[in-house]
Amino acid sequence: MRITVKLFASFRAGRFDLEEREYPDGTTIGQVADSISLPHNVIGIMMVNNRHAKLERELAEGDILAIFPLLGGG
Repeated sequence: MRITVKLFASFRAGRFDLEEREYPDGTTIGQVADSISLPHNVIGIMMVNNRHAKLERELAEGDILAIFPLLGGG
């Protein structure tokens, strides 16, 4: 299946901003994160088609996955 992956903020460094990628049917957000070397403990927000999602969410053909890092500040 083909999905669009969007990375934000520090996740773009050394990777990409937006990319269409091929994955097998049944691939989860966690597996996509693994495939682009994003440790799960630094992921803040994940959205599929503009809706919040969890690492266990299975993706479908044509989905748009956005991944944001944890934010800090004060």
